[in-house]
Parts: sequence; structure tokens; C-alpha cells
Amino acid sequence: MVIGATGYLGARAARVGLRRLRPVRRLRAYAEARLEQAVRDLTAKAERGGPLTQAALAGVRALSEGRSPVRALLSAGWTALRETLARIFGSRGKRRPVNIVEQIDIGASRRLVYDQWTRFQDFPRFMKKVVSVDQVADEKLNWKAKIFWSSRRWETTIVEQIPDDHITWRSGGRVEGTVSFHAIAPDLTRVLVNIEYRPRGLFERTGNLWRAQGRRTRLELKHFRRHMMTRSLLEPESVGGWRGEIRDGEVVRAPARTS
Repeated sequence: MVIGATGYLGARAARVGLRRLRPVRRLRAYAEARLEQAVRDLTAKAERGGPLTQAALAGVRALSEGRSPVRALLSAGWTALRETLARIFGSRGKRRPVNIVEQIDIGASRRLVYDQWTRFQDFPRFMKKVVSVDQVADEKLNWKAKIFWSSRRWETTIVEQIPDDHITWRSGGRVEGTVSFHAIAPDLTRVLVNIEYRPRGLFERTGNLWRAQGRRTRLELKHFRRHMMTRSLLEPESVGGWRGEIRDGEVVRAPARTS
């Protein structure tokens, strides 16, 4: 009788234990299903996401594999750092071009604004980062500018230039851009700058993460407007722009400069 009672009590205890384990198992299965769904959702977004998305995906994967929350956070942090470094030090073939679009309105006629812009040698007088501009030909310019703590030289070829309308240039396959001039009113002109370039070197690629180049372009346009309003507008007769025309990188009409 004692043995029978013992067996009965043991079986009953086992049944009670199983009933208690069932909610735990269901909860664990629910949690695992949610983690799997989170991994699938993040994986779908990771291809178009940045370092933070990649880091979140790494952390969720670590949790789904049974790692501790601390190790999951370390995995996520390492992934974020790795993705950020990959963007800075990415291979040459995977570098994406940077697009900069800025505009500014200037209280002067379109002809005067255009003429002043074509006086490239004047740029170092009012643009902070431009050291020198040498125009070796009507369609060729040599630039020297400060890039962070160093100086850089490059050659620019004007591929198209239409008076009072736009100027399009190319620099060694790294930079392409267009500046266009739009008459908003007889004495109000909008200057629109569109630049596409591929960063080179550590400082340029690091600066691109914080959009430093866009802010630099915006600031230089403000310097140009200040020069227009304080010098060119007060002495318009001293502004002699180049009124020639360039198409496909060749001068098709080249009048003499006036001064």
C-alpha cells in the first residue's frame, strides 16, 4: 500500500509539474517566434539601412542564438562601428557620389551676377577656402583650395557655358557640377549650384558623414552674395564678365573680356 501510494503521489506530482511547465514552454515558444520575426523584418530593412540598422540586426540575432543581453549589445556595437568604418574606408569601386544642391538669392540683375561669377580669379578675394584660381584658357582653370588642414590642386574643364544661363564643369572625373542663374525679378537673381563628387581620402570621406561639404558650399555662396552687394553692385562698371559660349568643352564664341 505504501509503495502504491508513493507511486500515485509521484505520478500526480509529475502531472502537476508538466502543467506548470506548459505556460513556460508556450512563453518561450512565443518569444522565439517574435525574435525570428524581428530578425526577418530587420534583415529585409538592413540592405537599405545604415550602421544603426545593421547593429540592431546583429543584436537581435545574438539574442535569438541564446547569447546574453550584454554580449548581444557588444555584438551590436561592433557591427555599428564596422559599418561606419566601411563607409569611410570603403573600396574604390563601391564609393557613392555625393550630391550637393544649394541656392541663394542675390539682389542684383542676372547679367551682373553672371558676369561677376565668370571672374574666377576674384574668388580668392571673398571665398575663404579658395587659395588661387588660374585661368589657363577660356575653358580650363587651375584651382588651389584648402581641404581641412591641407591644400589641394586640381584642373577644371568647362564643358558648357551659356551667357546669363548656366556653366557646367568637370574636374578629373571626380567632380561634376552646374551653376545656373535665374531671374526672379529685374534686380533679383537666384543662383543654383548642383555638384556631384566622389570623396577622396580620410578627411573628405569623414567630413561627408557630417555633410561638411554642403555647409561649405552654402557658406561660400553667402560670401559671394556679400561681395556682390558690397562691391559689384556699387561699382557695376568695374565688373567685366566673359560673354563667350562653350559647348562640348570647346569655345564656339569667344569675345574679348571687358574690364
